[in-house]
Amino acid sequence: MFLVLLLIGLPIAYVLGATTIVYMLLSENLNMLVSIPQKMSTSVQNYGLLAIPLFVLAGELMNRGGITSRLIGLSQVLVGHFRGGLAYVNVVTNMFLASIIGSANAQTAMMSKVIVPEMEKQGYKKEFSSALTASASLIGPTIPPSIPFILYGVIAEVSIASMFIGGVIPGILLGIGFILLISLFSIKEKYPKQTKASAQKMFKSVLVALPSISIPLLIVLGIISGFFTATESAAIASLLAFLVGFFFYRELKLKDLPNILVNTAVISSIVTFIVAMATMFGWLVSFEKIPQTMASFLVTITESQFGFLLICLILFLFIGMIMEGAAAMIILVPVMLPVAVQYGIDPVHFGIMICLNLTLGLITPPVGTVLFITSSITKISFERLSKVIMPFFAVGVVVLLIVTYIPAVTTWLPSLIK
Repeated sequence: MFLVLLLIGLPIAYVLGATTIVYMLLSENLNMLVSIPQKMSTSVQNYGLLAIPLFVLAGELMNRGGITSRLIGLSQVLVGHFRGGLAYVNVVTNMFLASIIGSANAQTAMMSKVIVPEMEKQGYKKEFSSALTASASLIGPTIPPSIPFILYGVIAEVSIASMFIGGVIPGILLGIGFILLISLFSIKEKYPKQTKASAQKMFKSVLVALPSISIPLLIVLGIISGFFTATESAAIASLLAFLVGFFFYRELKLKDLPNILVNTAVISSIVTFIVAMATMFGWLVSFEKIPQTMASFLVTITESQFGFLLICLILFLFIGMIMEGAAAMIILVPVMLPVAVQYGIDPVHFGIMICLNLTLGLITPPVGTVLFITSSITKISFERLSKVIMPFFAVGVVVLLIVTYIPAVTTWLPSLIK
């Protein structure tokens, strides 16, 4: 039922809901059917999930308030003078935006409109520019704040603050990997470089962008110090984004707020609906004792932590290619996390590995949403973009292997704040 509905193109939320209801009807578990509304309602009444609409709101406010354009300007001054400078600007700007927005889809939509046409004007191939923009947006869900990290923290009952801090090094590694790949392409294709900015212009750009940079810095410092929680930081980020855009840059207008709030509500409701439906399906999975069966099966395959992590890596990579990340996480984390703990794997390490793994699915066919967004905006065929993006996907896999098999990459920073 699940596979058939998925293959005919039904949205994943409806696939999860329909499969659960049909199973309950066929198995005559009518008592469970009666409890569905309560289960769905309870699943979204979680304090941690409140961070999602608030971070979405912060991203909308920063985009409309001129903060994004200042970050692009700062990136251009810092790295634009290197060969292939605008490509580096693309990655560095995505790293700045990642510390504010936390959504690959939102970042790729924004950057595809802004930077791809500019790169094309300066002589970069449209295919390369589009592939780079789509790939660099993957830094968004890795560097905090991150919507996948929030979801995992809620599902696994793990500290969201630890997830946020643990994602910093993997996000930086992803950025460095893309920068190294760009340097190789720049030498091969002889991409252009811009004139180096004067010290005065550099200082002015830093000064202008300082309010924009201060928002992510305050969020991270506040969480590390324990001054506020990850959820509270989302509210503070929204407030700061409004103040900076409205009073400092004066690009955010009161007339923009209704549209911003509607966009926030729509995006948040999509995520919430998936969470509710996936929780219902997860209830079914637990009822059938699938986690226990899976655990017993995996133990018979391998007794080593290395082997178990390899199985998880391949499984989540495959699932990420065919299923929306939030739904996959809600279904699979309750199944796999207890087994991971049995193998002695830290829940924070396991969570960041899963989130990065599923994030890579955003740039892989057949259901790579980031590919679809980039393709529709830049007018590059989906098939062509899928081929050109492969070197960037390979970089992502290398970083994933580092994160998977060197736990300290994800656990070192969180251990410092405990």
